[in-house]
Amino acid sequence: MSTAHRQHDRAHVADGDRSGHPAEDGLPTGGERTDGGERTDGHGNGRTQEQMRERVHEPAHGHAHGQAQHGHPAPGILGLLDGRPLPRGELDRRLTALRTGPRSSALPVPGSAEDRQLTRWVAQVLLTEQLCAAEAAARGLTAGIEHSGDTEAPPVRLDQRAAVELGSIAAAAFEGSAAVRAVYRAVTAGVTVPPAEVAAYRSAVEERRDGSDGDGPLWRIATPDGEFEARPRSLPRALAAALRAAGPGRTVSVDGWTAALLTERDAPDAPDDPAPELLEAARRIAFVRWLDHARAHRLRLVPGLEHPGDPAQPDNHHRH
Repeated sequence: MSTAHRQHDRAHVADGDRSGHPAEDGLPTGGERTDGGERTDGHGNGRTQEQMRERVHEPAHGHAHGQAQHGHPAPGILGLLDGRPLPRGELDRRLTALRTGPRSSALPVPGSAEDRQLTRWVAQVLLTEQLCAAEAAARGLTAGIEHSGDTEAPPVRLDQRAAVELGSIAAAAFEGSAAVRAVYRAVTAGVTVPPAEVAAYRSAVEERRDGSDGDGPLWRIATPDGEFEARPRSLPRALAAALRAAGPGRTVSVDGWTAALLTERDAPDAPDDPAPELLEAARRIAFVRWLDHARAHRLRLVPGLEHPGDPAQPDNHHRH
């Protein structure tokens, strides 16, 4: 999946009604009890929790992003959290919202390997939200998790650096879920940055500033997949030259790239006190480590919804 697709999906995967959370027994809230004491799965299919668990195979091996078994998708199941099956109804709803939304043309062709990877990616975002919702409940975290009826607090938007440091899945979950943000605050509350690290960072920045002509301006660039900011020297050389020659507001196409330079501004100077910025970076690192550990020990992934980066699943074509 391209970076542009991931950026688009992060911005939209959490859109819409967020009332589709599982009931305490891990089955859809809309299900009903049958005469035999079972709960339907929301489609009229009565299954006990044990029967749902039996549909998930034992994992062949573990990963930091959760244990996974590879094979055909497990019908109706998103994954297991602390041994409890989670229904995949919310996953299907989010995928439908993406595929029928205004940016659907930017998504992979339905049924393709890239489309299955998108499904895996959205599933991991949802599993991360469910994991953090359970953690928030266990910790009694209610401050900052505001509810109005069945709707969570509105999403937030991370800057580019924070999104990259968290990774696309954790960033999307952070942006869309108040519970993820509450757990982030709790998990990273005790993180500190030693004064020696702050001093070393400040010294390195000063040395770089003294030995260069600066990092240059920041361009805001529009592409068919969205907008972003970048320094000219970070772009492909031919594209940067074409954008510079065309000027603001004119679209250029070169070497397979299509983009337009929207605005140009001076890059901000490095802060006099880098400690707050370094602290936020350290908190993001700590949260990612906590999340990796929690996923590995509390989540069990199901066939077809493995982590998109799992090298053992059939659609991972990333090679070094």
